[in-house]
Amino acid sequence: MKSTRFWSTVVLMVLTLGLLLHRGDADNVPPSDPLSMMPANIEGMSSHDIPMDDDVLAVLGKGDFLNRLYTYPNPQFVASQPGASAGAAYPIGLFIGYFATQRSGQSIHSPLHCLPGAGWTFESRSYTDIEDINGKRFNVGEYIINNGESKQFVIYWYQAHGRSIANEYRAKAYMLADAIRENRTDGALVRVITPIASGESVDSARQRAVRFTTHMTPYLSQFIPN
Repeated sequence: MKSTRFWSTVVLMVLTLGLLLHRGDADNVPPSDPLSMMPANIEGMSSHDIPMDDDVLAVLGKGDFLNRLYTYPNPQFVASQPGASAGAAYPIGLFIGYFATQRSGQSIHSPLHCLPGAGWTFESRSYTDIEDINGKRFNVGEYIINNGESKQFVIYWYQAHGRSIANEYRAKAYMLADAIRENRTDGALVRVITPIASGESVDSARQRAVRFTTHMTPYLSQFIPN
């Protein structure tokens, strides 16, 4: 019975969402800066943008995207510090996809579907809260993915209207509610990823990803409206 109620609710939400997204109303879209203005230097790391292929952009749809790699200017120095882990100087990848509207078929693509398509397998997953350097809490998903002998630690979540949500179904439910109440369907996916070095503990890779995330998130409201 519980399963029947659950799926009935899901079907109702999907139908209602489809109605809202195709009814033709213009969204209320608050102003925001382009993601290209995200600081190039964060937490002692410099960066460069990684171009995205046209076919990838075609799949993602009409949005604003940031695909950037942050690295230490002197990785040898970082790696040589006392107590440094095997992957202490490893880079951090930051991807943000912001959609000003998710009507007319535009929607955020879940990494749960995209990463397996690129050959990655989810080894573990969990939800948790992290606190940024200003004390703001973010509800995020943490994942270990692998592709052959390569492993990476991933943090990602959905960000919209000042709200962070790890679960994609909850994110869609909130978007539906906000579409009704505020005529807003804007939102973003934020993903932070770093390799897990051979011989490095998962906890060490996690600390590296979390440290970067806590320094990056204070900038998000500039690009993803509250």
